[in-house]
Amino acid sequence: MILTFFSSHGWQSWDIEHRPLIPEGMPVLVDDDLIFEDGPAAPRPAAVVNRWLRELPASGAPAPSSWENYARVLKAWTEFLAEHGVGLFDSRERLKAGLSRYAEHRAAGSAAARFAATTWGQHMSILSLFYRWAMAEGYAPAEPFTYRSARALFAGTGRQVQVNLAVRRTPKPHVTIKYLEPDFTELFRKGLRGLAPDGSQDTGFHGRELARNAAIGDLALATGLRLQEFTHLLPWEIPALPPAPTTAPIPFPVPAGITKGKKFRTTWISYEALAAVCDYLELDRAATAEGSPWRPPRRWGDPLLVTDPDARGGRINGIRRPWESLTCAERRRLVAPEGGSCLLAVKNGGGPFTAWATVFERTSDRIRARFEPRFPHVWPHRCRHTFSMRTLEYLVSGHYRQAAKLVRDTDADVALVFYLSKADPLLVLRDLLGHSTVLTTEKYLRRLDTTRIYRDAYEGAGAAAGLTGDAEAENEAADEFADDQDGGV
Repeated sequence: MILTFFSSHGWQSWDIEHRPLIPEGMPVLVDDDLIFEDGPAAPRPAAVVNRWLRELPASGAPAPSSWENYARVLKAWTEFLAEHGVGLFDSRERLKAGLSRYAEHRAAGSAAARFAATTWGQHMSILSLFYRWAMAEGYAPAEPFTYRSARALFAGTGRQVQVNLAVRRTPKPHVTIKYLEPDFTELFRKGLRGLAPDGSQDTGFHGRELARNAAIGDLALATGLRLQEFTHLLPWEIPALPPAPTTAPIPFPVPAGITKGKKFRTTWISYEALAAVCDYLELDRAATAEGSPWRPPRRWGDPLLVTDPDARGGRINGIRRPWESLTCAERRRLVAPEGGSCLLAVKNGGGPFTAWATVFERTSDRIRARFEPRFPHVWPHRCRHTFSMRTLEYLVSGHYRQAAKLVRDTDADVALVFYLSKADPLLVLRDLLGHSTVLTTEKYLRRLDTTRIYRDAYEGAGAAAGLTGDAEAENEAADEFADDQDGGV
């Protein structure tokens, strides 16, 4: 089976009346005989898979990277079944036998064929989605999976879920810390600035572009942007700095052209982080890019010359276009009116700087070698996790503090329940992170250590409201266990 990617280039010569509706870059599976259909009979399995793939953009998977991943999973599964004489839409008995053999192949086969438990789980999730769709559309008589009912509990709310028994069990995700605690966050921020933990200059480090690295690091930590998002921002898309410092977060629009799934959202940023970015734009970046003769390399395509830029858009090769319509690839080709790249961060010579994974890795290595052996490796997405945890902590702390105040003032549980139902921090975090549903946010947070945040917030709110003191709480908890020991009721 061949995996290719659709392009409509030159479609006018294909002897068709209209441009195909297939999205650009959509993966297409083709059988080795290069035939798509066998006539009026039932469509080939590969054709069915292609129909499913074409529906993904409207079925909760708008990112092209997801389309390719889904296509590769179906390709590998289909080829494996074919090697053992099993059809993609065979009987349930034969599909279950094929799945059992496939599980053994991926768990104990050759080194090249083995999957980690997490990768196997992802593949089973994708295949389950496909078979459920195929059964609903009448293409498949059965699926190879067996499910059991389970009750999922998160933040005190439970729901019934279906668990695929083909998924291998893995250790609980929270055993591996994936975000920076506040003390490590400050270490990282100082490291990007070339400073030692006490704030003094690190005399053993002679780095360059420290203002740039510090500003973009703060931006990533304070907004929760993904790597492709903060890498491809333009200077004109940075919000204006308020005239006076504020403790409230500042709205930070994220243009659809660079987001995952091409969906506009608004996150927020702290005044301190925004000030660092504005200082970099006005000083270091201006000095580096102004008058630069930089042009994009030929393999990227022709340069896109920008004139008359403002906060909404600019003229690109003479045609007015909004910034939000530009993709990441197009943004890398932009040339500023004063010279140099139009990306937010530039390197020496005025070209675009995109190697943030390397900057963060080297900073982490230096901190670990010189100051703190326990300091973890920091990759760009760890900054997003750190933002999520810190924001949730702030949201939950205010949430429970207000809830405790209501209990103290009214002594009414009804008021507490009403407040909790109307001000859910998860809904706020969902919008900041750009998740499609709060369920996605819940699943995401399960991989992080949220238990401490809710516990600390609840205890802190109760103490602040004067509901109970530490000693009183300890005695009350001890009485609960004493009742158990004494058989009390």
